[in-house]
Amino acid sequence: MARSPRLTREQLEQLDKNALIDLVLLMQEHLDELSQRVQKLEGQVSKDSRNSSKPPSSDGLAKPKTRSLRRAEGRKPGGQEGHPGHTLEMREHPDHIQVHSLEQCPHCASDLSAVATSAHARRQVYDVPPVQIEVTEHRAEIKYCDRCQQCVQAAFPVEVSQPVQYGARLKAQASYLNNYHFIPIARTCELLEDFYGHAPAWAFVIDANQAVATACEPALVEIHRQLCQADVVHCDESGFRVEGQLHWLHSASTEWLTFFALHPKRGQEAMQAIGILPSLCGYAVHDHWNSYLAFDRCDHLFCNAHHLRELQFITDQYQQSWAGELAQLLVDIKAEVAEAATIAAFGETNALELDRLAHYEAEYDAILQRGFQANPPPEPPPSSKRGRPKQSPPKNLLDRLDKHRTGVLAFMYDFALPFDNNLAERDLRMVKVKQKVSGAFRTRQGAQTFCAIRSYISTVRKQGASVITALHDALSGQPFVPLPMAASA
Repeated sequence: MARSPRLTREQLEQLDKNALIDLVLLMQEHLDELSQRVQKLEGQVSKDSRNSSKPPSSDGLAKPKTRSLRRAEGRKPGGQEGHPGHTLEMREHPDHIQVHSLEQCPHCASDLSAVATSAHARRQVYDVPPVQIEVTEHRAEIKYCDRCQQCVQAAFPVEVSQPVQYGARLKAQASYLNNYHFIPIARTCELLEDFYGHAPAWAFVIDANQAVATACEPALVEIHRQLCQADVVHCDESGFRVEGQLHWLHSASTEWLTFFALHPKRGQEAMQAIGILPSLCGYAVHDHWNSYLAFDRCDHLFCNAHHLRELQFITDQYQQSWAGELAQLLVDIKAEVAEAATIAAFGETNALELDRLAHYEAEYDAILQRGFQANPPPEPPPSSKRGRPKQSPPKNLLDRLDKHRTGVLAFMYDFALPFDNNLAERDLRMVKVKQKVSGAFRTRQGAQTFCAIRSYISTVRKQGASVITALHDALSGQPFVPLPMAASA
């Protein structure tokens, strides 16, 4: 915006009435423009993890001191009533028994060495035995054939391919520590040395990861296939530093499956290349990122956790009451759906009653109308400016909530549909932890290997299997292949 020259008092006194009116109107126009710019900048500064999609790590040391968006349930901390305990239990047949003899009476010092034992008091200790690496030598017999006069040798097992090498179990443990618990490669080698008295080289962990990624390929193909046929798929994406450049980690997941894919792009090009959304005919759950909406074979559900944060921002920054009312309405619907779903588990209904649906639809529409009244459309731009006029954040949010209300409120029409996209965010959170530990991936191959292994072990964990066993099975040529949800239930 060009700065107008300042006029002195004498210059202003010489202006006629019409010139003064023109000057005041120009100043009002400049003030309005400056107010909008100030509000926009204040909005950018005031965004944090509570009222936007920014991660909590971006909040800095001064964490926002405001109430949580979660609804208080009145439960005490710790295990709830009916929750099964996990205390250690006595084994009927322990692995080892140590008998502690009683030679003398602790009261009168009488000799009890010849007295027969009447009973034993029992206590058991769960512990692990000392462990060390075992070396197995494979010897292939060499013989001379009398018939053909050839020197022949027996075949070694397929997994024994080098004169000296590490076995599948140690490789599985190294990959488990590095990819499941995010222990850096150097510390993984140190930990193996502390446990087993033998320190492998860094290259061992890298080679083990690559071997796991290759071995679990059949499982990844099946995960991809099942996601394409799933009823509901949660989608999300996040920035990922690879080779010093910004890449994007895309995730697609259900309660039983997880799939991660790395791509240089964030939008449609990446989603087309990954191939899940183009084939999906069920529901895709995500935020309002426009690239998702380009796929029209599937229906779209929108994350209401994002909506609650955006509504909180409108309430804080613009002091518009409709935003708080709509946030409360969404929370109330969620609570009623949760209660009704519990009752529906014993019946046949899977949605709110028709009168409740009509009530909430009417409330939703009424709140939006109040929002539109507080945020009228902007004035048409001058003919010299091209494009649509810029709208305020409240107006943009209102337009989205109005246009996509079916995807916003779908969870009250079908209890099987989620209220939010938290499942995808939980899956991505672990990958972001890995990035925080490692800083970035130095090679694209290393990043892709991690995505493959993380897809595999996350799916294994969701289906209730042992992660370390699944890694060992993959290296042994028998990777864990996920069952469809119906078969797993």
